[in-house]
Amino acid sequence: MYIKSLTLSNFKNYTEANLEFSDKINCFVGDNGVGKTNLLDAIYYLSFCKSYFNLIDSQNIKHECDFFAIHGHYFRNEEQTDIVSCIQKRNQRKVFRINKKEYERLADHIGLFPLVMISPYDRDLINEGSEVRRKYIDSVISQFDRIYLDDLMNYNKALQQRNALLKNFAESNRFDASQLEVWDVQLQKFGENIYQKRKLFIDAFIPLFQHYFKFISGEKETVSIDYISQLLENDMEGLLKENLLRDKALQYTTVGIHKDDLDFKMDGFPVKKFGSQGQQKSYFIALKLAQFDYTRKIKGFKPILLLDDIFDKLDAKRVEQLISLVADSNFKQVFITDTQPERFIHLFETNDITHKIFNLNNGIISETA
Repeated sequence: MYIKSLTLSNFKNYTEANLEFSDKINCFVGDNGVGKTNLLDAIYYLSFCKSYFNLIDSQNIKHECDFFAIHGHYFRNEEQTDIVSCIQKRNQRKVFRINKKEYERLADHIGLFPLVMISPYDRDLINEGSEVRRKYIDSVISQFDRIYLDDLMNYNKALQQRNALLKNFAESNRFDASQLEVWDVQLQKFGENIYQKRKLFIDAFIPLFQHYFKFISGEKETVSIDYISQLLENDMEGLLKENLLRDKALQYTTVGIHKDDLDFKMDGFPVKKFGSQGQQKSYFIALKLAQFDYTRKIKGFKPILLLDDIFDKLDAKRVEQLISLVADSNFKQVFITDTQPERFIHLFETNDITHKIFNLNNGIISETA
């Protein structure tokens, strides 16, 4: 699977853009701030129905314009091609279509065109709170498991209702256990399903992650991931019963899979506290490459890989390892942004690989001959 062409209208800094891509490696070269990352984000939109960087769709419309439109032409196999479109008008709902047919639920599109983005913003996986890491797990599993995505949405709806009820009980100075039980049953059902799938995913994911980190780092450090969940030692029914008085006092649900987290370690110590910038970057790059490999095995074909400014803060050896990895046959279509074209020149001088290089300057895109 790969994206053959991309058409943009009024998206971020682009008034109009039309690009034809290589089915292997595509490089966007230019100074910082010229729109390299915006092109990657447009491709990301077509897989996930949203921006990687700004979840408020209307803020991705070019200033003083009324809408943005993104269209991508995909080859899923030798016989099947698809046109995917995203249109956002100001003060209107987002419209997402495949082959001119509009989706009733955006969730039905997730996973059809799997994609992995690696960006400097991924450092948030290490440095920010547990919600970022939960969302990461959920985004990976949802690309190949529709039932998981439905369970997750149903769990979150039940959680919101239970929290609203707990707050209402406190404000009205009353309590009705039967009303609460309705949502407890929902949280138990969907929470247990989500926990089991997260656990299976993490168990299979960790060896892949360790393999890629070892490759990038040259075996300089050892890494591990611990899955932290209250369900490791209890079930949802027991947790909700044991913490009912606490939930009533605090007016929200204090236990469940919405408290899950991942503990990232390097040489036995938290990478957040003890890892250098280069080590942290190697860590989250290895996470994303493991995600790529895991998704490829589940889906049976290679996702699109987006690499946004990943060479910064890495030493020469790690950059060399990454470049050799990108050129490997394990990857299909790859998009790379960088400010230094010489890195690409080196890559294509030493590897006979199909590619295109696009130069960006003040919103103008030109292809290197």
